[in-house]
Amino acid sequence: MARAVVLRLLTGAPRSRAQLEQALAKRDVPEGVAARVLDRFTDVGLVDDEEYARTLVRSRHRERGLSRRALGTELRRKGIDDETAAAALEEVDGDDEVHAARELVAKKLRTTASLATDVRVRRTYAALARKGYPPGLVGGLVREALAAEGADDEGPAWSDAES
Repeated sequence: MARAVVLRLLTGAPRSRAQLEQALAKRDVPEGVAARVLDRFTDVGLVDDEEYARTLVRSRHRERGLSRRALGTELRRKGIDDETAAAALEEVDGDDEVHAARELVAKKLRTTASLATDVRVRRTYAALARKGYPPGLVGGLVREALAAEGADDEGPAWSDAES
């Protein structure tokens, strides 16, 4: 039964060992049986937390634009240990993060072009904060993007959004 549960879960999407342990525990599989099954799946390469973490980091950063901080939180939530998470997060460097944030800022400002500047700034800060980007980085990128489109960077939009 435990093997079937793990195979079914892995067929849908890759999972961490911790996620599989939780699923087996929910189905009242004894810990010893779960450990043996998961050890065997690890031995044959079907359960690999390091590869899972690297794949998650690459895909979430590329597709969703998540920051290293947000990615680290997601890895911990999925049961990846700190050492494995740190190794996976090394694949996203500071330049990658700035590039992703710059693209997100441009996209958000493009989709809010018809709104008042202060509303655009607030929404952009909020969107990037949800993805784990620090306000200082976002502020610089927002100012840069608005300057490039010729918007006035003086006034209440900046003081409200950055405080």
